[in-house]
Amino acid sequence: MSTALQPITHDELLKGLRDLPPLPSVVLELIESLGREELGATQLATQISQDQALAAKTLRLANSSFYGRGRQVGAVAEAIGVLGLRTVRSVVTAAGLAGSFRRSPGFDHEVFWRHSIGSALCAQALAGELRREDADLAFTVGLLHDVGQLALACSFAPAYAEAQRWRRDQDCAAGEAERAVLGVDHAEVGGLIASHWNFAPAIVAAIREHHAPPAAAGLTLTSIAHVADAIAHALGLAGDADEAVPTLVPSLWAACGLDDAACMRVFAHAEAQFETVCEAILH
Repeated sequence: MSTALQPITHDELLKGLRDLPPLPSVVLELIESLGREELGATQLATQISQDQALAAKTLRLANSSFYGRGRQVGAVAEAIGVLGLRTVRSVVTAAGLAGSFRRSPGFDHEVFWRHSIGSALCAQALAGELRREDADLAFTVGLLHDVGQLALACSFAPAYAEAQRWRRDQDCAAGEAERAVLGVDHAEVGGLIASHWNFAPAIVAAIREHHAPPAAAGLTLTSIAHVADAIAHALGLAGDADEAVPTLVPSLWAACGLDDAACMRVFAHAEAQFETVCEAILH
């Protein structure tokens, strides 16, 4: 099969990235502060309260049946007390990202964000199971790992629609179809976006390499994103009829050392919160 579309040039790609909508300032600060404790509950509550959409989503989650405690939570500071600082940081980051991109015809934003949220929860659970200190960072990397798909769909809609058709016709992986039609794949584009947003090098690398992490890398954030992506696909959280589980790097899966009981805990953690978080963020 051939295509008349020309590959996206480097200059076109950079212009498309420059034209992406800016992220809310609170989201940029949250991602910048990951791994540090300088951003306290009071400061976070003040920042969230200044953004009506993010405040509403935070309160919706705090009042959900999963987290609710039988009384109505009416203030962001109180919601942080109910949810915990880490959960609020993660959810506000997700909500801010989901609300920043315009919808592109022909691209299923609901499926995209459901998979992204599922991957984030799986990455968070996996990091916790492995007793890592960076579960918040793992959540964010899981959330952002496919952001290149979103950027391509928003900035190069006709070309990306052709790549999606190629994928269906050839029954191949998304990255393979993107490279065939566009000359670039979503992982590379996602890495460029993360650099454009001045994210930490570990986040940039995890997004850029999540489909092909170095086999000898060990349990890095990139490896966590790689494994969490596969788990989320395997659980079918996105509700995509064409869901396919990507190939895992065997050595990285082995490095996780998860027995059956540990796997079930990771699955249960992600599935227990999934619909509640999606409802709060996406609706």
